Amino acid sequence: MKIVRVIARLNVGGPAKHVVWLSKLNTAEWNTLLVAGTVPPGEDDMGYFATELGVTPLFVPEMSREISVKDALTVWKLYQLFRRERPDIVHTHTAKAGTVGRVAGLFYRWLTPRALVGQPRNCRFVHTYHGHIFHSYYSPLKTRVFLLIERALAKLGTDCIVVLSEQQLREINEEFGVGRARQFAVIPLGIDLNVFENWRERGQSFRTEYAFGVNDVLVGIVGRLTKIKNHELFLRAAALFKSKFAKPGSRVRFVIIGDGALRSALEQQAQSLGVDDDVIFTGSRRDLENIYPALDIVALTSRNEGTPLTLIEAMANARPVISTAVGGVVDLLGGPLAGSQDAGDVATWAFQICERGISVPPGDAHGLAAGLARLVEDPGLRRETGARGLQFVTRRYSKERLRKDIEELYRDLVRQAV
Repeated sequence: MKIVRVIARLNVGGPAKHVVWLSKLNTAEWNTLLVAGTVPPGEDDMGYFATELGVTPLFVPEMSREISVKDALTVWKLYQLFRRERPDIVHTHTAKAGTVGRVAGLFYRWLTPRALVGQPRNCRFVHTYHGHIFHSYYSPLKTRVFLLIERALAKLGTDCIVVLSEQQLREINEEFGVGRARQFAVIPLGIDLNVFENWRERGQSFRTEYAFGVNDVLVGIVGRLTKIKNHELFLRAAALFKSKFAKPGSRVRFVIIGDGALRSALEQQAQSLGVDDDVIFTGSRRDLENIYPALDIVALTSRNEGTPLTLIEAMANARPVISTAVGGVVDLLGGPLAGSQDAGDVATWAFQICERGISVPPGDAHGLAAGLARLVEDPGLRRETGARGLQFVTRRYSKERLRKDIEELYRDLVRQAV
């Protein structure tokens, strides 16, 4: 069976790793071709990850994240590619690839003489939402247009819609009205757990590199420096923590791992908030297996998420996490523990201790600072939530389980097409 997998770009992040792992489905049963677009200036390219795993993508230079007149040429090239490869399954990932790939798929399916007698080409189309763009990305008008397009493509050009969590299913299908319930399959992310298996022995090299003290508490955030990740909130929480919660004699450092177009603005913000001596910008790093174990707490401050890989990787290293309650984060953190509403004036300092981390309302810098203070002051809570997170991820998020789930999905789709 031939699978063509399409993603807009192999930039740093979970979707790039996801599609590369799935592109290793080259067996006696499956043959997979990965198609990718261009990584724009200002974003780090993860093409090296594909190379390391022996995956050679086919690049379509006109395909990128931004909307442009080149999208028409991208659709044409993908249509021609489908005609040449004659796939049994086309699987698109991320919003842009999902749009151009499924439009090209409609042409491929129906532009054949057999369609005149009701026999279009026999190809199944799958789209995975790694997140969604239905809030916090674009203006209300542009968002409504994109939502109309997604609803139309779900109805006309998609056989199966894959989401990464139950929360994401509720948002996309029930809240935003995309697709029909029977079209959806919930398939959680998978990661290479072997990379992190010796986490207890790692981490010291990173702390030595930046001369962190033995008693320094490191609060890290891992991700691209883009608006949707909301590093501004992380810095405001760092300033509030320093002014309202820091204990005499303690030393808490805030580490931003990643790069992007907003780095200069964020460095200026740190300076204006008076935390430039407390915040370290490391830039992009490929050695995350050495960085997670060095951190005492991992934070996420996004405005919108699917299922964030950084929290899964942090849990795979038994790190306690604190995150805004967006998208699939809710499923990762689990339910609230008894008596978890904390910190005095709840209206001002709202956070919740959950089974596998601390949940904070989106955009709430005070709640984030208070939740960080609780974790900083309570090493026992850090150990307990970190241990539960490690157990949860080990059980549910291996890349072997991901590949098995996808293979079963493909077999079901092919059987339905016969």
